[in-house]
Amino acid sequence: QVQLVESGGGLVQAGGSLSLSCAASGRTFRSYAMGWFRQPPGKERNFVAAVNWSGGKTAYADSVKGRFTISIDNVKNTVYLQMNSLKPEDTAVYYCAIDTNPVYYAVSATQASYDYWGQGTQVTVSS
Repeated sequence: QVQLVESGGGLVQAGGSLSLSCAASGRTFRSYAMGWFRQPPGKERNFVAAVNWSGGKTAYADSVKGRFTISIDNVKNTVYLQMNSLKPEDTAVYYCAIDTNPVYYAVSATQASYDYWGQGTQVTVSS
């Protein structure tokens, strides 16, 4: 069983920054990818960013490119999401997820690729 524990959400004013982290435990991972998704109020959950286990491959949703940065510490099995220049439309519950069987060095924006999910952390950006 794999556990993902997120932390770092909260309330911030527009233009501010927040950093999220997500630690994976419960199994030894050989190669994997980790991603962040978010679900705004009343909307579907969507892809935000993903990174492979080495940190050498990343992907971002167009809406966050240039503002968010995903990174990984593969010793700690922890993924981070640095969010800058936050906008009210970034308000959502943010979920991290892990793909334990990725295509070679690839990262996926598809939710179905991810095997385990965290409980989610709320990010609220006030205008």
